[in-house]
Amino acid sequence: MSYVAGRLVVLLALVAGLLAAGPTSAQAARPTPGGFTGYAFDARCAPTQAQMNAWLTSSPFLGAGIYIGGSTMSCRTEQSHLDATWVRRQSVAGWRLLPIWVGPQASCSDYADRIDDAPASSYAAAGTQGRTQAAAAVRRARALGIAPASTLWYDLEGGFDVADDLCRRSALRFLSGWTAQVKRSGYRSGVYSSIADGIHALDYAALASPGSYTMPDQVWFAWANGRADVAFDPAKVRGSSWVRQRVHQYVLDRPATYGGVTLTIDRNYAVVGGGSVAPPAKRACGGRAVLDRADYPGLRPGRRGDAVRTAQCLLKQRGAYRGTVDGRYDKPVAAAVRKHQRSRGLPATGRVDRRTWTTLLSAGARPLLKEGSAGDAVRRLQRALNVATASDAKVTGVFSAGTTRWVKAYQARLRLPATGVVTSAVWAALSRGRV
Repeated sequence: MSYVAGRLVVLLALVAGLLAAGPTSAQAARPTPGGFTGYAFDARCAPTQAQMNAWLTSSPFLGAGIYIGGSTMSCRTEQSHLDATWVRRQSVAGWRLLPIWVGPQASCSDYADRIDDAPASSYAAAGTQGRTQAAAAVRRARALGIAPASTLWYDLEGGFDVADDLCRRSALRFLSGWTAQVKRSGYRSGVYSSIADGIHALDYAALASPGSYTMPDQVWFAWANGRADVAFDPAKVRGSSWVRQRVHQYVLDRPATYGGVTLTIDRNYAVVGGGSVAPPAKRACGGRAVLDRADYPGLRPGRRGDAVRTAQCLLKQRGAYRGTVDGRYDKPVAAAVRKHQRSRGLPATGRVDRRTWTTLLSAGARPLLKEGSAGDAVRRLQRALNVATASDAKVTGVFSAGTTRWVKAYQARLRLPATGVVTSAVWAALSRGRV
């Protein structure tokens, strides 16, 4: 075998190995869940890859809670597939993971492994337990490729007596030790518990004894009131606590079916990390055109004005127009419009109508989007929907509940499954100017 041929074989083998391994760690190295506003589910045991794929394209959920370890964790044998490759694939696909650690529980609970409630030295034993559990959780998170600055959640199950001083104070010292160690290790600390027990105890301690305990960055509260929001019960927790750093578990242990796959889940709504935020919109064509318009009127040769500049800029971005963005609808612009229309299978009229606007505004990358997504792709979607559905969606770059409603309306009009999830089928319809 020649040297060149040998190098080629080695190179091909390397590429094949990378493809087989799936997405690279660099692709998945972003904190999770990060800034996120939207729906999340937890099914205790991590779903299989096939189940995650089905739910990604058909469910409203973009967040997923996964149990990564701890003495009280169930599903030790049911999720043998949970490894760094699984985590990496979900991250690249767009899932926002919420890693959960389930160790010792409140000393007055019925669990086998409980927090030490010896009061000596301000419950020092409980604090040591919390730090030890955090160190173990961080090791596991690192082994799974969960990036630094991700939130690691401690699951302190509810149902314990917060009026029991030994039980409450030891739990608080344990959680304080957990939080301090998690943060020291470069991660963010989260605590899951009932709003009436663990979260109530944390908030009351912060109010009554400020500085005595290290508070978590985020809280995940169980309150099965059926409302998909992050509002606290004011009788239990102050509204000023953990603002935009909350997850609400509002439905417990219910079967749900999406994409033909049924899982028994808890439903959650999250506003964490400040919520989903889109980066600032880029200036279009050097600032000579405005893409976000109150209307996108029909245009034909001879027209002048800002709407023409918008059309010229979009045509330029799509490689159909090489002229100046000057607001004049002349022969080169008409020729560029016809070129673009032919590329989308539209009648080549040379006039910009509603269908042509829709294709121009939606053109570009076609990522899967749903409530909680944010970025320029969401802006393109919102602009295109404003033309295709005559909606009044505000172009924010954040996929909100309002955006979901317009997506569902568009899907229903086209007789697509009205999931509210923007899949390749939705992008394809917009790119063909279906209105």
